[in-house]
Formats: sequence, C-alpha cells, structure tokens
Amino acid sequence: MDKLVGIFFEEESLRPILLSLKVGALVIIMHGLLGTLLGYLLSKKRFALKAPLDALVTLPLIFPPMATGFLLLLLLGRNGLVGKYLSEIGIDIIFSFWGVFLAAFVSGLPLVVKPIQSAIENFGKTLIEAAYTLGKSELSTFFWVILPNIKKIILAGVMLSFGRSLGEVGITLMLGGNILGKTETISLAIYNTVFEGNFEKAMALSFFLALLSLGIFYSMKKLSDFKF
Repeated sequence: MDKLVGIFFEEESLRPILLSLKVGALVIIMHGLLGTLLGYLLSKKRFALKAPLDALVTLPLIFPPMATGFLLLLLLGRNGLVGKYLSEIGIDIIFSFWGVFLAAFVSGLPLVVKPIQSAIENFGKTLIEAAYTLGKSELSTFFWVILPNIKKIILAGVMLSFGRSLGEVGITLMLGGNILGKTETISLAIYNTVFEGNFEKAMALSFFLALLSLGIFYSMKKLSDFKF
C-alpha cells in the first residue's frame, strides 16, 4: 500500500491527475451554464433549431467516442472546415489543453442537458401560469420559479458530467493526442501504463479514480436528502 501511495505522488502520476482535475473543474462550470441553457431551449415546444440541436447534444450518447472524435478532428483540425480559420488567427484546439477540454465537454453534455430538459418539460404548469398572471416574463419565470425547483437535477447532472470527464478516452485520443506531460489525462495514463506493463502505477491511478467515483456516488445519494 505504501508503495502505491509513493507511486501516486510521483511527478509523472500527478501531472495527468492535475490535468484531469483542471479539465473537470472547467467542465463543471461550462456544463452548469451552457447545459442549463441548452436544456431550457430544448424544452421549448416552439424552437426553430430544436431538432438538429437535440440531435447534436444527444449524439455522444449513442455514437462511438472514436467516431465522434474523428468527426470533431475533421471539423477542428488545422485543415478542417472550422479549424483552418481558427489557425489563421492563432487558435489551435487539436493536441492542446482545449482539445482535452472539448472532448470532456462534448462527452458529458447529454448527461446534463437531457435531465434538465425533461425536468422543465414536466414542471408544474400551474406555477408557471401563476407567475405569468403576476406579470413575470418568461425569462424571469425561468430564473425565479423553474430554476430553484430543478437545482438538484442540475447539480446531479453536473456531478455525472464531472465523472464522465475523468473517464473520457476515445474523443480525447482524437482531439488531445495523448501527449505525455501535455494532454495525457488520468484515464489515458492508466491505458499507457498498462500498455507499458507498469501495473503498479495503473493500480495507483485506478484506485484514485475509484475513490473519486465513490465520492461522486456518495454526494449524489446525499443530494437527494439535502434540503436547500
């Protein structure tokens, strides 16, 4: 056990852990903001771009991660449809921190958006109509009536997306490139160490992920009992 702890605190082990936590923290913020916004938009019955937007959000749930990463690579690579214009202004997403972040963001987005969308669609119409009767606008009703009542669902979705970001591999390989010391996440580090035959390091990193996963599970269980 002491040996595993020692391996865990080695610089080569801490780098992918810190990268994954940094990406995960940013994912939490962006999913909390954009995930809630997208869930709200998709819950609206009359929204011109609802069908294609819903398809794009849901795609990572049913499309293989490698294929999703490949499509994003074609889109955002230096010669891609969007990437070539970004490169001209000095923005390179592929094989950088932002490629790793984008992979985590895309893979976990449906876990936030779909529950929020469902919660808003099934929200009590009586409360909404009462807010409108009192002169509240649609936006004001969302922020002061709907949002406070679905905050637990938002937090649960964000927790799941954080866990998903820690375990993302396929899309990250395509967008991040698995560059040691730069875009190697904790999940990729486990893959690399197993491939190298360094099972002790893989076990130490896996144990850390297991503790984080149990922490997320415990937090979600407590969330259902917590009143705020």
